[in-house]
Amino acid sequence: MSKKNISDSNKLVYSTDPGATRNFFEEEDNSSNNQSSNKQVLRVTLDRKQRGGKEVTLIMGYKGSESELKELGSFLKSKCGVGGAVKDGEIIIQGNHVDKVIKLLIEKGFNNTKRSGG
Repeated sequence: MSKKNISDSNKLVYSTDPGATRNFFEEEDNSSNNQSSNKQVLRVTLDRKQRGGKEVTLIMGYKGSESELKELGSFLKSKCGVGGAVKDGEIIIQGNHVDKVIKLLIEKGFNNTKRSGG
């Protein structure tokens, strides 16, 4: 099977919308990602499972690129003054910083940030 030239594959095959001319190989606009920060529902919870009794703050529900998630994780770690990681679409912050993280995320524009768990 031979590889097709991408420019030949950019043609729209079928659409019921008379004005549809979307190019499926172009990346989406960054403006949609900026608008979605207000609409994203982030959950912040305190977790102790499988961590030897140590507490971590877990941020779940981020929808966006991996680089933006790492950037957000780095911002939160530096503001809390602790370590952490970004794994499997979640941000892990060492220690109990739930209230501070919620406040920082709301200031950053994530208005639908909520505490999850007890």
